[in-house]
Amino acid sequence: MRILSVFGTRPEAIKMAPLVKAIEAESGLTSLVCVTGQHRAMLDQVLALFQITPDYDLDVMVPNQTLNGLVGRVLAALDPVLEAAQPDRVLVHGDTSTALAAALCAFHRRIPVGHVEAGLRTYDLAQPWPEEMNRQVADRLCGLLFAPTPVAADNLRAERLSGRIHVTGNTVIDALFLAVARMDGDAALHASLEQDFSFLDPTRRLVLVTGHRRENFGGGFIAICEALARIAARSDVEIVYPVHLNPNVREPVHRLLDGLPNVHLIPPLDYLPFVYLMRRSHLVLTDSGGVQEEAPSLGKPVLVMRDVTERPEAVAAGTVELVGTNADRIASAVAALLDDGERYAHFARRTNPYGDGQACGRIVAALAGRDPEPFDPLRARELQEWGTGR
Repeated sequence: MRILSVFGTRPEAIKMAPLVKAIEAESGLTSLVCVTGQHRAMLDQVLALFQITPDYDLDVMVPNQTLNGLVGRVLAALDPVLEAAQPDRVLVHGDTSTALAAALCAFHRRIPVGHVEAGLRTYDLAQPWPEEMNRQVADRLCGLLFAPTPVAADNLRAERLSGRIHVTGNTVIDALFLAVARMDGDAALHASLEQDFSFLDPTRRLVLVTGHRRENFGGGFIAICEALARIAARSDVEIVYPVHLNPNVREPVHRLLDGLPNVHLIPPLDYLPFVYLMRRSHLVLTDSGGVQEEAPSLGKPVLVMRDVTERPEAVAAGTVELVGTNADRIASAVAALLDDGERYAHFARRTNPYGDGQACGRIVAALAGRDPEPFDPLRARELQEWGTGR
């Protein structure tokens, strides 16, 4: 069976890379990879890290591209790839415009589609935009729905979709565990990462920040920067912010935060350095989806600068809090975690509602026609607590 995986952004690549490797290792499955190349430099770094050479590179990125232009170029460029590759199934990931376009393109050619990370929902088409629409439409086009959690699977069942649902855990946890194992098993790599961040003060608590979402462009990012400036006024913390390349992010961030003491504005990071910083951080402030899944697995409290999330599991578990983009609310929530040890300890409980590192194995089993045992987050937590003696 020929499996064509289609993805284009760095977050997609991180989550799909361990799955591509698992497909390669499965007898009876042939892995083909098609990248669209939106985040070229960051995408290529992830591919190199996991030693993946794409079979097809659409290279659709153009300056100042619109969403409609991107979707149109992916459809036009992917169609002849499907004709040439003749895959038995196409795999798409998550909620990007690439995922939507690739699922639609395969659907038009009557090629079965599998959706990795299916079933995430806010049921508000404006938040996140356009991702909520992208994933809802993609799920309706797919015959195999790989839901990361029971909550996501329940969303799919409630919508009475025709695809077969498998609860797999999230492949991002597979990637995270591989990255942690690599760092822990390579003393020279760990020393190199420490040297890269030698500017950090070990006596100060590190607040790691990521922010890039479209719905926060404009006033949202101005408020976020105002909150970070207040937090940076404390002498016991320092902030590291890898700033996204999008000018709608870079302009307000550099205008409002450049030169402030305790604030380090750095270029976007490769995957391993970012995991290193997550492990070293005291807490994480983000508007990202993937970070909401990764940081709790490392025992790090997460404050999410959004009003709604399609990942409610960690909110329910008490390791993630939604703080929106109000400067007062963000600054107060960070201060509460910094000043209240009991509150911090409650948030920092190491819990893993999103995966156990075996998601790729479950997806490959389903692709090969086997019926994998579903991911059970309660069972995973019991095993984790037993293993740590808690």
